[in-house]
Amino acid sequence: MEITSLTNTKIKQWAKYKEKKYRDADQKFLIEGEHLLQEAHTAGLIECILVEQGKNIPYEQYPVYYVTREILKKLTDSVSGSWVMAVCHFPEQQALTSDKIIILDGVQDPGNLGTILRTALSFSYQTILLSKNSVDVYNEKVIRSTQGALFHLNIIRTELLTAIEELKEKGYKIYGTSLHEAIPLSQVHPKKRHALIMGNEGKGVREEILCQTDQNVYIEMDTFESLNVAVAAAICMYTFKNK
Repeated sequence: MEITSLTNTKIKQWAKYKEKKYRDADQKFLIEGEHLLQEAHTAGLIECILVEQGKNIPYEQYPVYYVTREILKKLTDSVSGSWVMAVCHFPEQQALTSDKIIILDGVQDPGNLGTILRTALSFSYQTILLSKNSVDVYNEKVIRSTQGALFHLNIIRTELLTAIEELKEKGYKIYGTSLHEAIPLSQVHPKKRHALIMGNEGKGVREEILCQTDQNVYIEMDTFESLNVAVAAAICMYTFKNK
């Protein structure tokens, strides 16, 4: 099917998915580019595909709409000039079954969140708990920076204090990241079932969250006092993996 009008009803609806409130309402989001398309296909999330007129795509099992370059530009804020996009549905949340969990408290930058999600998948942290004031995981910049990793993770936006209590009841050890009342990361011997908490870019982990942890850790550095949260998360995950 071809769509050439910017005012087409479907196009107008899909364009709304650039905003979180509409994504949440319909439980749908947009992706662009061949790599993300392949990852979403593998995860079974694609509802339909939009292809620039004159191009072909090997996914005949989905509804395909051939659209103009102007329509593609309307549906994305990216300057990548991708010729293919897709409308996807939110994945179903899974039960907490993974041994290793990342908890993110107020992470605001889309690039940071995306990088953390990509790293988490690389180090087998299959479940991510997001505070309700963290950046939206289906933000366009988050999706791009994950390179599709978020399609293969169990991501839950929740009230962290309650979630941490539930994890402790299930036998998880909770590790926070802080410069205060903490031990060096190199001295940690993580329990098999554990959750690692990373905090806001400017303020770190909230004090009321740190009060819930079993152990707080810090990264030893020769100079400077702090690291980007995505870098710090990667160091912590790598260290925990190799303990």
